[in-house]
Amino acid sequence: MFYNQNIYEYPNNRLDTYNYLNNNYNLPLYEEDANAKKLYDPYQGFIRGNMFPNLYNGYDSISLDIRPLNEQARMLTNLGSLDFAAHDIQLYLDLHPNDRDMIELYNKYKNEATNLRIKYESKYGPINVDSNATGKYPWDWNNSPWPWEKGV
Repeated sequence: MFYNQNIYEYPNNRLDTYNYLNNNYNLPLYEEDANAKKLYDPYQGFIRGNMFPNLYNGYDSISLDIRPLNEQARMLTNLGSLDFAAHDIQLYLDLHPNDRDMIELYNKYKNEATNLRIKYESKYGPINVDSNATGKYPWDWNNSPWPWEKGV
């Protein structure tokens, strides 16, 4: 069985490649001119699910916005945005390990996320069980109230 096979040829000589293994089209939508100055900011990348404006152009018409209701939710949204941005750039760096600007941007977002995580955890408690905030005495990972027990 052929896992990657050109199954459609269009009049403009464009070939669509269908991957039977994961039931997905593998179209080369990424442009090679990516640089740190052309990326979305972390929030825009987070709500679009992609830091690279030229990737997945078919989703440009979707308009999303996250409106946190309080400071804790705002901090979590910002933290999620920074973590997402660093992770998406990390995936890019797996393929382009010599892109110095992207490495610097990755380190910037990673450091900002680390600082925000420390600030959040000092104010609201640990985010994950493996957080540095859980290493103190007494053990406070399971302290009440949990976020859903506080009420809104």
